[in-house]
This record gives sequence, C-alpha cells and structure tokens, in this order.
Amino acid sequence: MSWNVRGLGKLEKRGRIRKLIYERNVDIVLLQETKQASITENVVRALWGKRNMEFMAVGSEGTAGGLLCIWDPDFFQLVDCCSNRRFVLLSGILLNTFECTIVNVYAPNEVGSRFKFWDSLLKLKYEFPKPWCLGGDLNEIRNIGERVGCSRKDKGMRDLNSFIESCALHDLPLLGRKFTWCNAQDGEKWSRIDRILLNPE
Repeated sequence: MSWNVRGLGKLEKRGRIRKLIYERNVDIVLLQETKQASITENVVRALWGKRNMEFMAVGSEGTAGGLLCIWDPDFFQLVDCCSNRRFVLLSGILLNTFECTIVNVYAPNEVGSRFKFWDSLLKLKYEFPKPWCLGGDLNEIRNIGERVGCSRKDKGMRDLNSFIESCALHDLPLLGRKFTWCNAQDGEKWSRIDRILLNPE
C-alpha cells in the first residue's frame, strides 16, 4: 500500500491508516509526507497493528516531507537499503524467493528539482538492478488528461515519461477514481500525481 498521508500528527489519521492496513491485510506500506521530524518505534507499532514488523523512516524538514516504510519481515527480507529526504530504497527478497527493490518516493514540487531527482533514481536503478516496485507521490502527471484546472508543464511530463521508459517501468492503472489529489480550498484543481510503477517481472 502506498499513501501520501499529509501528516501523521493526528490520532484520528493514525487510526485510519491502522484500520486500512488491517482491512487490506497489507504486508508492506509506503507512506509519504509524514510531516514528522522523527518517528518512534511505538508510533510505528501502533500504525502497523501486527506483531512482526520492520521499518525505515526519513524525517521531515520542519513540516515538509517525511517518509515511512513498514513491512512484515516474514514477507520481505531486507538485504540492503539507502535513503535521502526524497526516497527510501529497500532491496531484498520477497516471499523467500524473489529478489526485488522497493522504492518509496516523495518527488520535489519544482520541475527542475524533479529532473535531477529522476536522474538520481535512474543511477540507483543501475546500482540496484533487481526488479523495482516504486510507489509514492511523484508530484507530476504523465499526460494532460491526468490534470484538470492546473497549469500545464510539458517539460515535467516529458521528464517523468523519459525516466519511466529508461527504467523499463510499467504504470499500474487506477481503479475507481481518476485523480489522486485535489486542492482543498475550492476543489477545482485535480491531478493524478500518486502512482505505483513496476518492472514487468
């Protein structure tokens, strides 16, 4: 499960996450925008709600960003990892047989910074060549049909599509809703900026 939670400070929000993890029987969860400078093991255990658990977190800078990955070690065995404030990369073995890399991302808001971010992830793809599952808030659309009421930025779309193609990733389709973000003020701007990307393996 991947979710931009836009803050973990409220008890009600943490309860919703725990409920969803339980109801969907989630084995790995990728959370973006925790807005927490640090996260204790007790908070993570309260979110996860199961006995078996491992996690890796990247703190926010003030109230911006923050990433959290939680997983069942019986389902995914961690072998190697790396991170910065924009991603957490977990390389390991799924179900004792399948070597893969799981990446939790929260891409920058600015187009130029995103281009550098895609480039840094592409370099990591060569360092961690096992099949990738990348999930998170990419802060960019792939085509103009994924945005309503927002300004158009063709360069950002081209950069994202080029990154996806270079990494040989497939974009999982959305089921149900067409968009993953809207502006809270007037609900007139909609975008699909959150997604899961997979190597076909």
